[in-house]
Amino acid sequence: MAEPRAISSKDNPLLVRVRKLVADPGAYRKLGEVWLEGDHLCEAFAARGGRALQAVLTSEAWQRPALRELASQAASAAIVPAELMAGLSTLESPPAIGFLVATPTAPTITPDAPTVVLDRLQDAGNVGAILRSASAFGFAQVVALKGTAALWSPKVLRAGMGAHFGLRLVEGIEEGALAALRVPLLATSSHAEQALHEVDLPWPCGWVLGHEGQGVSAPLQQRCTMTLRIPQPGGEESLNVAAAAAVCLYESARQRAG
Repeated sequence: MAEPRAISSKDNPLLVRVRKLVADPGAYRKLGEVWLEGDHLCEAFAARGGRALQAVLTSEAWQRPALRELASQAASAAIVPAELMAGLSTLESPPAIGFLVATPTAPTITPDAPTVVLDRLQDAGNVGAILRSASAFGFAQVVALKGTAALWSPKVLRAGMGAHFGLRLVEGIEEGALAALRVPLLATSSHAEQALHEVDLPWPCGWVLGHEGQGVSAPLQQRCTMTLRIPQPGGEESLNVAAAAAVCLYESARQRAG
């Protein structure tokens, strides 16, 4: 990497571009770039062999050997004052470094991969948390139907904590495209007769997680070979979708290991 260039104007084209990515969750589709905010995401990206187009960091960060080494893994680097770095973040305590990376090429569905299907999930925090659980419990692919929060948006990336880089992420598809999956689809319902732990779960499989308020759509529910209940002895009516996902994906992993 060449010596970093110094940027002192908020109107610099690089900073203008990053601010667009921060402000608009879907801007990465139009601009062809994704903004990774903070050393944790940047390190996770680099650890998976990713090569950033651009590192942006504060002058203070450049004085820290670990962050300077991290920045050196990008094709180029820019040093900005702390106040300009703050304008590239929505956090109260902006991170000292970020990466600008090329928007990943949208893959096609892998038919036999252990999969999580997201049906119109709206909350970016839920989506990112589900990606973390998918990665942790051995699911290789996440398929997001149209209407789901943008997978590479800053909020989903932050909630995913680096899980993005170990998963095959397919987004923006119609429900009919799920016909390409050859794994059995599973869903949950509080009204199902059988509980999650009472059946032999197939592997590989696809867990279907529905909209926070409306649940899984009726046509998609009909595609599922099993609908199971998560026991809730405490008496709550339902779980948050990210919590339900963690329970379901864990049970699949537990049965597979056992």
